[in-house]
Amino acid sequence: MVLEFDQHFIQAENQLPNPDIPEYKNIPVIDLTQFLNPDTPDESLKDLVVQIQEACTVWGFFTVINHGVPKELLEKMIAITKRFFALPAEQKLKVRRDDVNFLGYLEGENTKNVKDWKEVFDYSVRGSIVVPASSDENETRTEEATNQWPENIQDMSEVCMEYGKAVEGLAMKLLELISMSLNLPRKQLNSYFETEDSGTRIRLNYYPPCPNPNLALGVGPHKDQGALTILAEVDGVSGLDVKTKEGEWVRVNPVPGSYIINCGDIIQVWTNDKYESSEHRAAVTSTKARYSIPFFLYPAHYTEIKPLDELVSEDDPPKYNGFVFGRYFKSRRNSNFKLGIENAQISHYRRV
Repeated sequence: MVLEFDQHFIQAENQLPNPDIPEYKNIPVIDLTQFLNPDTPDESLKDLVVQIQEACTVWGFFTVINHGVPKELLEKMIAITKRFFALPAEQKLKVRRDDVNFLGYLEGENTKNVKDWKEVFDYSVRGSIVVPASSDENETRTEEATNQWPENIQDMSEVCMEYGKAVEGLAMKLLELISMSLNLPRKQLNSYFETEDSGTRIRLNYYPPCPNPNLALGVGPHKDQGALTILAEVDGVSGLDVKTKEGEWVRVNPVPGSYIINCGDIIQVWTNDKYESSEHRAAVTSTKARYSIPFFLYPAHYTEIKPLDELVSEDDPPKYNGFVFGRYFKSRRNSNFKLGIENAQISHYRRV
């Protein structure tokens, strides 16, 4: 598949990529060795919890090392990713996604009504995802997206599902740390995701060399709609840009063998803005292809998202009206396929 550059890939003037973007060397790097040791008592984790709290408060992003996901499994996943995107176009198109079954392959996608310079492949860690058929609150029908696997890579489903299970385990541990950093019971947040109805999914990203990297982006500026994103960068090719609270775009350098973590919209709403879902984007180059593998932690479609009672008070009342996650997801997804459709944001639910 060869993407052909046209005007729909061109970012708005105030969003154009910066070829001289500074490298961001201060993103927190957090070692999970002590936390993943089952013999470590909670009282010995105070410094680690403070690190998580500071990372989520100041940056919204952090890197984890010694995270427990086997190196060999990640290497298999990277190999599968490259094999899939190297398939002939007609084979990838056999598992092409559409506006109903949003799992599978897609060449190009839209972010806030601008086309992204990328190819993607999405799959569910449960095998399928149920979502509302419409973002309309009066609509009760649901629709189901199911995993699609190419015929030409026999072990793809096995490797992908094994990897999904391993990274989901890491996500559950990270939720525990985030709960502790908010002075909540350690496993309070986990129950939202430990269900067969979870919408958690994984994406394989391929960003081909782009003829106009000064005009286009692999993914335009956005905030993630789920709770957590766990990103594996591949081959040390950096391209993740994060917007600081001061409004500056900076490039995140991948640490070998690490994962980059960011809080999503759900965390921001739950914490009543104590932790922010940070804006980020993916840059491309004219000479190098880039691959990445993000894991998106989503609850079941019927889950109501609102500020947690324990994190609001008379002095800090709820800043958001509650909303059903599946309808929010549906509204966001609609604009991925068709240009000119409003892209839903959690700001739409912010109380005046």
